[in-house]
Amino acid sequence: MPSTTVTLGTPLTLPCGVTVPNRIAKAAMSEQLGTIAGAPSPILIRLYSAWGRGGAGILITGNVMVDRRAYVEPRNVTLEDDRHLEEFGNWARAGARDGSVMVMQINHPGRVPVGPLYRRPVGPSALRPSVPGYNLRKPRALSADDIADLRARYARTAELAVAAGFAGVQIHAAHGYLLSQFLSPVANQRTDTYGGNARNRRRLLLEIVADVRAAIGPKAVVAVKLNSADFQRGGLDVEESLEVAVELERAGIDLLEVSGGNYEAPAMTGVVSDETRVREAYFLDYALRLRERATVPIMLTGGIRTADFMAETLGAGSIDIVGLARPFAVRPDIGHRLLSGVDEPATLPSAPRLPAWRGMAPVNSYLELAWHAQNFRAIAAGAESVTGPGAARTLLAAGLSVSAHALTQP
Repeated sequence: MPSTTVTLGTPLTLPCGVTVPNRIAKAAMSEQLGTIAGAPSPILIRLYSAWGRGGAGILITGNVMVDRRAYVEPRNVTLEDDRHLEEFGNWARAGARDGSVMVMQINHPGRVPVGPLYRRPVGPSALRPSVPGYNLRKPRALSADDIADLRARYARTAELAVAAGFAGVQIHAAHGYLLSQFLSPVANQRTDTYGGNARNRRRLLLEIVADVRAAIGPKAVVAVKLNSADFQRGGLDVEESLEVAVELERAGIDLLEVSGGNYEAPAMTGVVSDETRVREAYFLDYALRLRERATVPIMLTGGIRTADFMAETLGAGSIDIVGLARPFAVRPDIGHRLLSGVDEPATLPSAPRLPAWRGMAPVNSYLELAWHAQNFRAIAAGAESVTGPGAARTLLAAGLSVSAHALTQP
């Protein structure tokens, strides 16, 4: 038990020495507001200026690509060289101007990129995912040289992020993207030193953590987003994930964000099957088990909606930071409102959903993400709260965005 009671307003000093002014984090959401060239757009910078005024202690950006040949979604930002470093600096300053700690999430989609018809995806093994739309092309298995290049890309992106003014980076190893694929026995069926057993499957993630730390030094934030489990038969399970988390602590990370699920089983949106929704704080049980094994600062994200729950878990020392994503897409000042006790995420409107027909869980997961993405422009334009468009308009806008991306990317 902590010697003093931790509240939402209690500062937290991370192992690297960076102090987060409170225990509220805006977790990453894919904003899809990069320019055609992959730079942060003026709209994206204004969005983070609004979020920077919103009271969160830490702002984690949506996934920034380490390779412009592979995007998670249309109009993702890419940082692989210094050609747009001024715009990245403007982005970092916009979010941090009022005291929030700006952390850039860095990522590679692996076998689930947008637009697989016009560019062949890659993965740990040449295995298609099972989700319709993401299995149109069989991915190419990464070679040893490809993996060496990938490691260098993560380190370079992290180095550039810190040079631009970000406090550090979060390495995305969850939600079925490339590093999550390497951790998964389903997606990773390699027989070399990067597959075949649990230790080999986590080798690449640990190597990238070490590479990133060497690139940005001991005083910048190195965080990791990790699945508590894939919620998929044969995928990464809780026990193996806990082993990965303990090794990440030994590797010297500063913050571990706990999440879960992937494109096949989108538990990160609260849906673990077509019919089932889980309770508040989807991944709390995992966080409690991890706390028994490790002291690394834990950020818990996913389904946290009441101030009472936040107070209870922080006060008990179960977690260190409360991660909120979708609430910030509806009410950009939800951080301040939580700290002042006037509001909580449970009171905010939620995204539209299609009927829970069999096989609709991935579609509804994407619909929720697209709905919140549509809200970002309104927030950047100055809206204090938004309710977003309906399901049909959301899907239409998302489809047009994907089409435009396919036509404009080199």
